[in-house]
Amino acid sequence: MKERFYSLDVFRGATVALMILVNTPGSWEHIYPPLRHAEWHGLTPTDLVFPFFLFAVGNAMAFVMPSLQQKGDANFWGKVLKRTFLIFIIGFLLGWFPFVKWSGGSYVFKPWSFVNGEGVERGVRFLGVLPRIAICYFFASILVYYFKWKGAIITTAVLLLGYWAICYFGNTADPYGIPDIDKATGWIGTQIDVNILGKAHIYRDDEITGIEIFFEPEGLLSSIAAIAQVILGYVIGTVIIKGGNNTKTVFRLLIIGFILFAIGSIWGRYFPLNKRIWSSSYTVITSGMGTMIIAALIYVFELVKLPQVFGKFFDAFGKNPLFIFVLSGALPRILGLIRIPNGLTEKGIEKFISPFGWFYENVCKNIGTDLRLGSFVYAVIMIIFYWVIAYIMDKRKIYVKV
Repeated sequence: MKERFYSLDVFRGATVALMILVNTPGSWEHIYPPLRHAEWHGLTPTDLVFPFFLFAVGNAMAFVMPSLQQKGDANFWGKVLKRTFLIFIIGFLLGWFPFVKWSGGSYVFKPWSFVNGEGVERGVRFLGVLPRIAICYFFASILVYYFKWKGAIITTAVLLLGYWAICYFGNTADPYGIPDIDKATGWIGTQIDVNILGKAHIYRDDEITGIEIFFEPEGLLSSIAAIAQVILGYVIGTVIIKGGNNTKTVFRLLIIGFILFAIGSIWGRYFPLNKRIWSSSYTVITSGMGTMIIAALIYVFELVKLPQVFGKFFDAFGKNPLFIFVLSGALPRILGLIRIPNGLTEKGIEKFISPFGWFYENVCKNIGTDLRLGSFVYAVIMIIFYWVIAYIMDKRKIYVKV
């Protein structure tokens, strides 16, 4: 890999590391505020993870798109369709994985859909992080391939403004409010997801109101703005390629990043910053932040020539991001099938815990009086654990790509 790509590897790897930090706490009940998503409107450090990942997808697209354009339509469609399908199906199956669950004293197959004890239909979720990446990659690739760089910029503006209009006119009384599908109020995207995907197959969220509601954070409508995020990443990647690793490129990126940040901040007054509905202002402001961070990384690693060892920790993650993401989601579920006795409930029923859960309860939980500390330490240990795997893979030149 050429040196000029190193900063983008570090950026992508740091995003993966932050993703593990926020997705694998020791306890979801004990988390420091910056490591939680904003309840509805707002922006926390945790809300930067997914948009940065999509932004990095766009960065990478800038480096491969010229080759795809040179080889023609057949090659382009073959590669894009294959990659889209693989990413989507891996994400879909990961949501269903490990396909069995413990019920009635034995392992049983997890059905496509079922009615729970409360009479509510539940089922396997269609969408999620990887399906959204697949959808965004697919449409962003097509738009970039056919409209080129300048056309991509115009297309991004159309997508973001169009999404704003759809949200606003979809429910002018409360266009950006918490959705309630029974009353048909709030953000319109949930109504679309329920009508197309079905109640049983969309996410339930109980973090917003404390009461479980139907809400798909990686839903169909909000993917419009997420597609624009990938295209913005492509635009910035193209700026880097055309400008090269020099002071002029760094300043250009800082200016672009600041402008995007300012536009997102101002726009947020009218279309609130909101990760859950992936508002247009959220797309723009996080793209601006990502651009400025990449500018700083280019300056540090390519211009100042800080030894790459200082970025090596994140670099290892950046070379196998998809594999590490899937592993960090699959491994806890596999280990969750192992049942370690863990005392009794108040009703005298035996409780069980997984190996990872045992490690948190017996090693990390009581590190300090503030339970958030133990939960945080557990997440850091998980980062180190997955980094060791990524590092070994990098040393052996094992790179999993689709």
